[in-house]
Amino acid sequence: MKLHRESKGTITVATILFIIISVLAIYFLKMWSLLIIMPLLVVYSLVFWFFRVPDRNILEHRENVIAPVDGKVVMIKEVDETEFLKEKAIQVSIFMSPLNVHICRYPVSGKVIYKKYHPGKYLVAWHEKSSTENERTTVAVETVTNHKVVFRQIAGYVARRIVFYCNEGDQAKAGHEFGFIKFGSRMDVFLPLDTEIICKIGDITKGGLDVIARMKD
Repeated sequence: MKLHRESKGTITVATILFIIISVLAIYFLKMWSLLIIMPLLVVYSLVFWFFRVPDRNILEHRENVIAPVDGKVVMIKEVDETEFLKEKAIQVSIFMSPLNVHICRYPVSGKVIYKKYHPGKYLVAWHEKSSTENERTTVAVETVTNHKVVFRQIAGYVARRIVFYCNEGDQAKAGHEFGFIKFGSRMDVFLPLDTEIICKIGDITKGGLDVIARMKD
């Protein structure tokens, strides 16, 4: 199983803690040490599972808006996007549990024209105010169909580290990685009002594979 590059520090710390606690359990608890070691082993294995990188066949897309993450669609509504678009847009929000793959992917193809990191709170990721009050990043892409699309990584109650690798002027390719969020979190995508929304609330998405909307060419 391939692991994400963001896993190195977390797995190193987890390995050291696992070894130390296991040795102490064996030394002090003897035959009862398995009561500590087995649950700890499950948690240790979940750390590896969280940082997995699935092998996915990413296709080329023009009008399609691709699910940027693995997760569950929790919101589809018309909102005012006040940071970059400064106009009404359709917001599609996808929540990621700690068990989901947490690679963040471009939802559309085009050119990166804006990026910004915002420090903030750590409300639960499905809270509506987390989109504007939590630690987050905002990226805007001018698509190959001449639309402007904004998407936002949002830290959740557990997530405390967001990374994004893109820079203004980069070419965005729908379905390809641009960042990562550690543990529970959410992504919002803001689309033009005339976008055809294909997904619905409650849908389970596969990042880079599922089409969630389609824009007019």
